[in-house]
Amino acid sequence: MAERNTGSSSSSIGFLSMKSLFGLLSIALMVFMLSWFLLLTSDGRSRLIDHNLLPHSRQHSTIDNPNPTPNSPTHNAQSIHHQQPEILRVFMYDLPPEFHFEILYWNPEGKNIWPDLRSKVPEYPGGLNLQHSVAYWLTLDLLSSNTQTAIRVYNSSEADVIFVPFFSSVCFNRFSRLNPHQKTNRNKELQQKLVKYLTGQPEWKRSGGIDHIIVAHHPNSLLDARYQLWPAMFILSDFGRYPPTIANIDKDLIAPYKHIIKSYTNDSSTFDTRPILLFFQGAIYRKDGGFIRQEIFYLLQKEKDVHFKFGSVQKQGVPSATKGMRSSKFCLNIAGDTPSSNRLFDAIVSHCVPVIISDEIELPFEDVLDYSEFCVFVKTSDAIKEGFLINFIRSIGRDEWTRKWKKLQEVKHYFDYRYPSVKGDAVQMIWRGVLKKVPVIKRRLHVANRFSRFGKPDRKFFQLPRNLTV
Repeated sequence: MAERNTGSSSSSIGFLSMKSLFGLLSIALMVFMLSWFLLLTSDGRSRLIDHNLLPHSRQHSTIDNPNPTPNSPTHNAQSIHHQQPEILRVFMYDLPPEFHFEILYWNPEGKNIWPDLRSKVPEYPGGLNLQHSVAYWLTLDLLSSNTQTAIRVYNSSEADVIFVPFFSSVCFNRFSRLNPHQKTNRNKELQQKLVKYLTGQPEWKRSGGIDHIIVAHHPNSLLDARYQLWPAMFILSDFGRYPPTIANIDKDLIAPYKHIIKSYTNDSSTFDTRPILLFFQGAIYRKDGGFIRQEIFYLLQKEKDVHFKFGSVQKQGVPSATKGMRSSKFCLNIAGDTPSSNRLFDAIVSHCVPVIISDEIELPFEDVLDYSEFCVFVKTSDAIKEGFLINFIRSIGRDEWTRKWKKLQEVKHYFDYRYPSVKGDAVQMIWRGVLKKVPVIKRRLHVANRFSRFGKPDRKFFQLPRNLTV
């Protein structure tokens, strides 16, 4: 009996001990949680959470520390946040005049490298030469110091990019023919000189050319030097004659052609006052991907309200094309030797709705512009089907055409090259495009500099394929 009581007492004591232990643990847990709460709220936020990763964190950091020191977390966060500048800082090489304005037959006075734009601006040659004049307009813009998106700096260490003022397109147009007594032409000679000049500059050696900007808008311009200068950003009309390792949309920039036809002002035309349904005037028989032109010509040649004829700049070609585009509802833009042509931009400023049949085309400023709002796109495979193209165009009614016609008038200023440049024109849009690629350039530079302590920047990440012969 006594043994039973002893066992019962022991059980009671054990139960009480467990209850006391549980109570003590509960109190300890409450004290711990209270201490943790006080720790977290001591400066208004958790010390273990990186608030720079949270939405609006930079705003809170600025309020908490309105005068950050250079080494403070707030300062570092703001530095990262403002890594991409609002204005593009451009260092331009003072290349000898033979690379730029001398090609336009400008004669420098004394040791002057650049013309005095206050007295006279050297003229760019007209005709089809003008369509690839991008380098000329960008150079004028930097010389004028009147730009809104980019500013010229004179210390290359302060620059986001390095601009190379070589008029490569007009150089090809004027100097690519080989005279009987010559072993090489002037175009190739200047390319060789350019490569030697650039690769000898400290700016090129410092970056391997990654932060350099070179305009090669004519598809045959810089034909030799491109394989040596390929780390640079190229400003091109398209990628038709470039392997993807030399030029691609991630590294390079597409710029619009300079339209040859003048912009249509005071356009009061309507769907009914433009009698031609579909217009094309240009070279019909082309090589490479241009076979599509002759295929479409055979399909459309008997359509009464379609103008599809051979044309050129000579023999009143421009006035004829101007009248034709302004009298047409739709203008065909078909791939030729390359995916693009200035015909698209002539159509835009004529308010003739472009019909683009070019599967590989890259369009300028497409991050800003939705071309489907003012253009019509047709796949090549569909366009060559009997009756498909003409029936498709006829199915587009007055209301849809009018919406696109109005949109053309809203966007055409993006494709105007001007001097001095103005907000939203082609020059400013190109600089804006370069500005948006500055973070990409900086990343490429940082990748290339991983092993820079052992010598030159490492460009193994951008090597050419072994099967590419140049």
